[in-house]
Amino acid sequence: MRLPRVPRPRSLAGQLFGMQAVLIAVLVAGYALFTYVGDRSQAEEAAGRQAMAVARSVADAPSVHAAIGTADPTGELQPYSLRVQRDTGVDFVTIMDPRGIRWTHPDEKLIGRHFLGHIRPALEGRSFTETYTGSLGASVRAVTPIREGGRTIGLVSAGIRVDAISERVQDQVTALIGVAAGALLLGGIGTYVINARLRRSTHGMNAAELSRMHDYHQAALHAVREGLLMLDGQFRVALMNDGGRELLGVTDGVIGRSVAQLGLPAPLTGALLSARPRMDEVHLTDERVLVVNTSPVSGGERRGTVVTLRDVTELQALTGELDSERGFTQALRSQAHEAANRLHTMVSLIELGRAEEAVAFATAELELAQALTDEVVSAVSEPVLAALLLGKAAQANERGVELVVSEDSGIDDGLLPASLTPRDLVTVLGNLIDNAMDAAQGTVGARVTVTAFTEESALVLRVADTGSGVDPAHAEQVFRRGWSTKPAGPGGRGLGLALARQTVIRHAGTLEVYEGADGGAEFEVRLPLPSPAAGQVPAGNGTPDPESAPARALATGPTPAPASTSDTGPTPAPASRAGPAPGPAAVPGARSAQPSAESVLPGGGA
Repeated sequence: MRLPRVPRPRSLAGQLFGMQAVLIAVLVAGYALFTYVGDRSQAEEAAGRQAMAVARSVADAPSVHAAIGTADPTGELQPYSLRVQRDTGVDFVTIMDPRGIRWTHPDEKLIGRHFLGHIRPALEGRSFTETYTGSLGASVRAVTPIREGGRTIGLVSAGIRVDAISERVQDQVTALIGVAAGALLLGGIGTYVINARLRRSTHGMNAAELSRMHDYHQAALHAVREGLLMLDGQFRVALMNDGGRELLGVTDGVIGRSVAQLGLPAPLTGALLSARPRMDEVHLTDERVLVVNTSPVSGGERRGTVVTLRDVTELQALTGELDSERGFTQALRSQAHEAANRLHTMVSLIELGRAEEAVAFATAELELAQALTDEVVSAVSEPVLAALLLGKAAQANERGVELVVSEDSGIDDGLLPASLTPRDLVTVLGNLIDNAMDAAQGTVGARVTVTAFTEESALVLRVADTGSGVDPAHAEQVFRRGWSTKPAGPGGRGLGLALARQTVIRHAGTLEVYEGADGGAEFEVRLPLPSPAAGQVPAGNGTPDPESAPARALATGPTPAPASTSDTGPTPAPASRAGPAPGPAAVPGARSAQPSAESVLPGGGA
């Protein structure tokens, strides 16, 4: 026969309530049983003492001694024994002769019959108690001798029925059960109230659901690539997933530590310690660009903060490259406009019948473009740097700034190590040139001077401008994210130099700022290079060539007009020349040591 299945409560609160109710019931039942057994034993001992006291009192009574000596002891002793029985609360008082023949008994029919029980110890002069089943049933009785003149003249037995003792114990147990039931009721009500609050906290989920949710939580926590950080009310780390440890560069022993003890950059630490929410804030670490979002966890009081971290290092680099491409596009648009003006000039010369002057004008423009390209490539034949400098030259020309490659420059193709990627090189030098153009723009004789060479197994990049310079008190702050002397634009400012320094530090280099020779600022980058083989002298060691040409200007003033071959009409002055921007062929990675004008400049720069 199968027993009906007891339904299990689904919620964790219900299971806890049932468990606590059963526990309280078992404790109360065990205590009641223990009390019953203990009280019964104590009640029997108390009944034995009471019976002994009554029996001895009767045996010592002078009236009993006097009645025993009469011809009819029963006539005097029976009323006396009944009176004692009623007054003392015992169930019987039996007085008998030494042979055990009853003189008194509660049931008068049994008077004159033999006493049911042991009397030998009493005949020997000893009082004793026993539990014996007599004519009134099982009872706890005491038997004591009546002695006179050193001899036993009678015996007295007083007893209390076991049923009466059980009734007394049952009354006590009943009271105990009532008290236990009240305690169980109060415990059940308290348990129900606590479990009701627990149900609200667990949203009615049982233990299996909570366990499953914990497993899902752990799996999701470590699966997401974004960093997740949970702080308690004292800004100590309560939880951090694998992505957070990787993005912040911390070890596993961070749980329980304060955010201020993690060794993070000061701006990032301040953002994590802030009590107000942060939305998509960009912060820099030594190797990464992080987008930080913080959200306080509150439920009537501050309980902590949830922090999410996203790595946008690659995105930021791509954004910088996109900005550079946009600048190149603007330069190409300007070049196209200038090319159109020159083409109109040549067409006008041809229409005026000055074909020779038109040819001379076109030849001069082509020679100038090729000369500028050759000068840059001869100084910096590394294609990435050459393409970057040519592109920045076009941008500088559009902004009215002269971009100059110093005569000290000299970097051969293939010299840079594979660890120094083109993207990192563009990030460092591009941001420094952009910052220098911002500083020099609008000044008298606006000029940016770039120097690139190698010395002592290090790549040295210097960018100087004719701006207002950097206050020595701010020499360190200029590399912090958000610091800028320019008004913030739609995309924000103060990120370029911070990104450049981050990239330099990642390659174990240094980036410092000094006062330039022209009064502006001069930024110097030193990146370590692999040591050259024995006996090999690195090209471009930074020593100026006394016979080298003067500093090469990439963005110059107006082009002088060619000599007139005809006196029919004036010769139009061509538009100002600018270093052409690199087109699609000037992608980093082109390894030609001396690229032609067509390989660097779209359309030969015309």
